[in-house]
Amino acid sequence: SSSNFQSAVVFPNKISTEQQSLMLVKRLLAVAVSCITYLRGIFPESAYGTRYMDDVCVKILREDKNCPGSTQLVKWMLGCYDALQKKYFNNYWICLQTITECYHFKFKYTHNGPLLDFSSKNKRNDSTITCADTKKASILLIRKIYVLMQNLSPLPDDVCLTMKLFYYDEVTPSDYQPPGFKEGECEGMIFEGEPMYLNVGEVPTPFHMLKVKVTTEKQRMENVDKSILKHGETNVPLRVLRVDRDDPEE
Repeated sequence: SSSNFQSAVVFPNKISTEQQSLMLVKRLLAVAVSCITYLRGIFPESAYGTRYMDDVCVKILREDKNCPGSTQLVKWMLGCYDALQKKYFNNYWICLQTITECYHFKFKYTHNGPLLDFSSKNKRNDSTITCADTKKASILLIRKIYVLMQNLSPLPDDVCLTMKLFYYDEVTPSDYQPPGFKEGECEGMIFEGEPMYLNVGEVPTPFHMLKVKVTTEKQRMENVDKSILKHGETNVPLRVLRVDRDDPEE
């Protein structure tokens, strides 16, 4: 339900079940999407409530009768939850305009502990992911989104938001569409202007991995002080990716 969508992000002491992990990933997705739309000025203030993620104050989208767009986005997000729960979900893109900015959320599931992320430089045994790791990565991800959003130059006034979902074909029934979605005509996206790719961050749990990437017009990055992208308690900077849309690692 949409009231569920608005609950706070609570980190359990231990993520011991897939259900706990799923709940956390759903909450994190809600916070990330809400932060992005809030900080990019897509919806009015009335379309958001205030919640806490640990001690970080965040804005969460809500259904607002005066703002049909936010209500629609909440409905779409609940459709995403359906696909996430069924383990069909692979990629999820929020595209702004035809297309000048794109937010890319990627999900991985595992049945027996998490998939190793082969692209990460610091190899470690991912079967030992603790809730503290997940919490730290979650808060860092949201902080990086905040920093990046506040430094990108503004979007045009007539911005249009669309959402695309991609599935794991081998497990998803061919006729499956989550509530609120219809089959899309095209696989790819046409990007206007010169794209710049940013890896914002990734959050592992013992059962899921969520990665967030942003593609934006290069000129929108002109005002971004590159040093802020190294913000946070990590020595891994926000990497600028000059790769094709499909990452080699995937």
